[in-house]
Amino acid sequence: MSIFLNENSKVIVQGITGSEGTKHTARMLRSGTNIVGGVNARKAGQTVEIEGSRLPVFGSVKEAMTETGADVSVVFVPPKFAKDAVIEAIDAEIGLAVVITEGIPVHDAAYFWSHATATGNRTRIVGPNCPGVISPGKSNAGIIPADITSTGRIGLVSKSGTLTYQMMYELRDIGFSTCVGIGGDPVIGTTHIDALRAFEQDPETEAIVMIGEIGGDAEERAAEYVKDNVSKPVVGYVAGFTAPEGKTMGHAGAIVSGSAGTAEAKKEALEAAGVRVGKTPSETARLMRSILGG
Repeated sequence: MSIFLNENSKVIVQGITGSEGTKHTARMLRSGTNIVGGVNARKAGQTVEIEGSRLPVFGSVKEAMTETGADVSVVFVPPKFAKDAVIEAIDAEIGLAVVITEGIPVHDAAYFWSHATATGNRTRIVGPNCPGVISPGKSNAGIIPADITSTGRIGLVSKSGTLTYQMMYELRDIGFSTCVGIGGDPVIGTTHIDALRAFEQDPETEAIVMIGEIGGDAEERAAEYVKDNVSKPVVGYVAGFTAPEGKTMGHAGAIVSGSAGTAEAKKEALEAAGVRVGKTPSETARLMRSILGG
C-alpha cells in the first residue's frame, strides 16, 4: 500500500514544456511514473517527446483530465504564474496537486490554499516549495531521486528535501511505503498531521519517520496529534539544533523567536508524545532501525 500516490496514478505536468518540467518529466518517466500528458495553454494540441514517449499537451487541467483520466498534477510553473496554475488544478477538482515551485509569494500560497478549502478540499495540495511525493517502485511525482531507496514498510514525512533524500538512503534496505516532502514555506497544503493520519490508516506502513525544522509550531501540533491518534511507532528529527536565535535559516518558515520554535523545544514536545528523536539524521535512522529490527 501507499498514501496519496500509487501505481494506478495518472500524472500530468503543468509546465511540461519548460526546462524544469521537461527535465523532471524525463526523470519521473524513467522511474516508472505513468505520465499521461502535460498542460500549457500556449502549446495546446502539440505533443512533446520525452524519454521515447510522445505526450500530448493540453490547454487546461480540466481538458487533460477529461482526455486522459489524470488524477495527479505536478506543477513546474514559474512563481508569478503558479497561483493561477494551482487554482486551475483546484477548479478542475484533480485529486492531488504537487506544487514543486519555489519562491511563490506567501499571499499567493495562502490564496490557493484557502480556495481549495472553500471549494471542499477536493484537491490535496502538497507544497509549495517541496520535492514531491514518491511511492517507491510505484510512482514518483516531483523531483525526489527514485534510485536511492526501495519499497518497504516505513512512511516518511519531511519539511526538508535534502533530509528526505538522506533518510531514504540511510534506510534503503528496509524501504518505504511513501515519502512525502511537504515543503518548508510558511503556508503549505499538506501538513505533518495530514501525512501522519494517512500513514496511520495505511495497513502496510509499520512505522513513521517525521522530519521537521526550527520555526513555527507545526512539530508541536504534530506531537499532540501523535499522542492522541497514532498507534504506530514514530521517530523524529528536527533540523536546526545549532541555529542562532532570531535568524531566518534557509526555508521561509524557519524563524526562531525566543524559545518558541527552537529545535530543543520541538524535541521535548515530540518526546513527551512518545516520539523518539535523533540529534542527527543518522541517529534518527538508527532509532528506526532498532524499532523495525533492520
